[in-house]
Amino acid sequence: MKFSCALKLNHIFRRLYATTGFANGYLVLYARPNRTATNRVGITAGKKLGHAVVRNRVRRRLREIYRLNEELFAPGWDIVVVARSRCIDANFSKLTRAYLSLAEKAGILK
Repeated sequence: MKFSCALKLNHIFRRLYATTGFANGYLVLYARPNRTATNRVGITAGKKLGHAVVRNRVRRRLREIYRLNEELFAPGWDIVVVARSRCIDANFSKLTRAYLSLAEKAGILK
């Protein structure tokens, strides 16, 4: 991630959860502008998804989708992506389309 860093602080996650989210069958995306020139991206995969191996695979796939499409995102946003259970079996192209469509709805694409 060239223009981004990981979002790890709990109080920022909670602040984002209080905003309006955008959802589809695979993901929920929360976004809020920050006052920096970089994006901070956090990915959440709850225990409902399965064991640690499954959750980590989902997180890796979502991180890779962001990395491959990072130049499409406008800088200066805090982004939290919450994985839903349908994204476990989804192929990579469907998950990419779902991610980018939510980003477009949220207005965080260039």
